[in-house]
Amino acid sequence: MAEKITKRADDYSQWYLDIVQQAGLAENSDVRGCMVIKPHGYAIWEKMQRALDRMFKDTGHVNAYFPLFIPKSFLAKEEEMAEGFAKECAVVTHYRLKTIPGKGVQVDPEAKLEEELIIRPTSETIIWNTYRNWIQSYRDLPLLINQWCNVVRWEMRTRLFLRTAEFLWQEGHTAHATQAEAEEETRKILDVYRTFAEEWMAMPVLTGLKSAGQKFPGAVYTLCIEAMMQDKRALQAGTSHFLGQNFSKAFDVKFQDQNGKLEHPWATSWGLSTRMVGGLVMTHSDDQGLVVPPRLAPIHVVIVPIFRKPEEKQATCDAARKLAQALGAMPPDPWYNYEPLTVKIDDRDQHQPGFKFNEWEVKGVPIRVELGPKDLAQNACVLARRDLPGKESKMMGVPLAEAPTRIVGLLKAMQSALFERARKFRADNTLSVDTWDDFKKKIDEPGGFLWAHWDRTRETEDKIAAETKATIRCIPYEQTKETGKCVLTGKPSEGRVVFAKAY
Repeated sequence: MAEKITKRADDYSQWYLDIVQQAGLAENSDVRGCMVIKPHGYAIWEKMQRALDRMFKDTGHVNAYFPLFIPKSFLAKEEEMAEGFAKECAVVTHYRLKTIPGKGVQVDPEAKLEEELIIRPTSETIIWNTYRNWIQSYRDLPLLINQWCNVVRWEMRTRLFLRTAEFLWQEGHTAHATQAEAEEETRKILDVYRTFAEEWMAMPVLTGLKSAGQKFPGAVYTLCIEAMMQDKRALQAGTSHFLGQNFSKAFDVKFQDQNGKLEHPWATSWGLSTRMVGGLVMTHSDDQGLVVPPRLAPIHVVIVPIFRKPEEKQATCDAARKLAQALGAMPPDPWYNYEPLTVKIDDRDQHQPGFKFNEWEVKGVPIRVELGPKDLAQNACVLARRDLPGKESKMMGVPLAEAPTRIVGLLKAMQSALFERARKFRADNTLSVDTWDDFKKKIDEPGGFLWAHWDRTRETEDKIAAETKATIRCIPYEQTKETGKCVLTGKPSEGRVVFAKAY
């Protein structure tokens, strides 16, 4: 039996790590700050990839791939980006090792690179250097490119999925003939991210603008989706950046417009990473283990035949296979991205049913089917829904002929219920504050999202963060217009912004 999972209320951080490890999502690597994504965790990331990749392609984007290594001089061409990422860059200085008897392997001092290479922390520079050869005319625009890859940002304090030195992501990089087209693209991708978070991850998000202090280095402005985790901290779940002409000018990219005039294209970039797997864990899971929204579940249904005698195993396993075939033959449904339902039959002899129930509960499989001799005698089964507690989760005596339809209905109901539960949690932990004393008190207890007025200065933003560790997570699009006074300085404010402690 697996080790007991720490309760959320006792130690949220350890609870999270227990689930990541015991559900078989990831483990720490021997390489400092890096992780090994295990099959179950990678299967969730693959489901995320497939959903997002379809959404990108449905909006006209195509995939490409660019080098892992970036010449140091490229990064230096965009000063704000260079400053923003300088402390996180891993640098390649040599290209060869040599073996010395008695001393092992050493770097060959004669193999020093003429120019150091940066292992990509993000790809704007290498991509815009490439775009100089791709963009000559307005006919070459818009250029709508995405790539799936890994990046390295040398983090000092790491946590599986949420913050690691190396992580997986997608990064989009687009070029447009006009500012209006580029800004429309920035908003379009933000809506793609919102749709993915809410409709696939069942994770409600706020959408809006990042403050100047929180925007992406090198961007004119950054749009974001922000989610609330079960410890009431914020998670930046995806960002879309309007880059203006900063990178096209830095890399001398020009095109001839319809009037024959040379112009610099307008740019966007946007990214979403494997930290979303961590976000999924922290949004939905419970003290029993992982809870996975059905649309992203690697296994939708596990069928557990219950038997003691060889003849009982034969009969229950035959019924399990028939049910699995019926589930796999369910007609295509856009709800699960046209992929067949994935069904696992757990017919292992070496483990008792209780062990199996616990294992699949920890792994977050949405629906469990129990199929024993007494059930077969009634031509029925028992269904258990992962997101409901104890006896409330079970449906007894479900006719086998009706089970496939009932299971699909339960999966859809669970997807909706998880979203509504997370949305209610966010609403219950969102407060408006008007005084500095109230802000300082409530950011710690009860915590959550605090809507407060801010005077729009970087100085005030930094002072609030230094004193409370709360940052401006989002200047939300969806809010009532309201003038007021800054919670710290008392200066005029055009509207409230969302403050929170964050990952």
